[in-house]
Amino acid sequence: MLGSLTLYRRLLLENVFSKPHLRQYMPFSRSQDLSTLPSFGHGIAGIMAGTTVSFIAAPVEHIKARLQVQYAADKSKRMYSGPIDCLRKLVSLPKPLQPPTKHSNRSIKLRTHGISGVYRGLFATMFFRSFFFFWWGSYDVLTRYMTNNTKMSAPLINFWAGGISAQIFWLTSYPSDVVKQRLMTDPMGGALNDGQRQFHSWKDAARAVWRERGFRGYWRGFVPCFLRAFPANAMALVAFEGVMRTL
Repeated sequence: MLGSLTLYRRLLLENVFSKPHLRQYMPFSRSQDLSTLPSFGHGIAGIMAGTTVSFIAAPVEHIKARLQVQYAADKSKRMYSGPIDCLRKLVSLPKPLQPPTKHSNRSIKLRTHGISGVYRGLFATMFFRSFFFFWWGSYDVLTRYMTNNTKMSAPLINFWAGGISAQIFWLTSYPSDVVKQRLMTDPMGGALNDGQRQFHSWKDAARAVWRERGFRGYWRGFVPCFLRAFPANAMALVAFEGVMRTL
């Protein structure tokens, strides 16, 4: 995510925000130096990075979500024994469709949901990560403010800006993450035989959360997530920015 973010920052600066005739149409970007990417540009780079990383994160989060809702204490009663088994069952199940012949005794794999099943929730993941706009836009705003108005060292600025901006991200994005998780843990149905599918789209899952718990349903579990966001991302940004300065 940070690698793609850095790349998109550079591409946006070189090809969009360094052009006066283009920059004048960008909000909150006219007064800043043409050689510097404005905070709005950092936000756009965040959306692009979020979209890019979604293609890797969506199947990983999908499998993780299904494993996390297996509550049976007896492992033999769980549908998935682990991440590899979950991936295999989402794509195809080894099941003999016809008796073995003298020419072949191999079982034929019955297709369940294929690659599209593994990537279920991709658009929900992309929507959730579009809120990276607020993370990286606010990170730049906070970094500029602290640099100009405090005497803190660069690592300390990275720490505070990274932690606060991550909390801003979760404040804006958390409801979409709740809906994404509901969609990813919904039964797949079909040959997987794990129950009846309830949600066909992100909107169906969002409506279900509202029907069950109202507005509070979109914020269930927010406090531990919010408390974790500051230290985890603050230290990550200190490490990342420190390495970038060294390189």
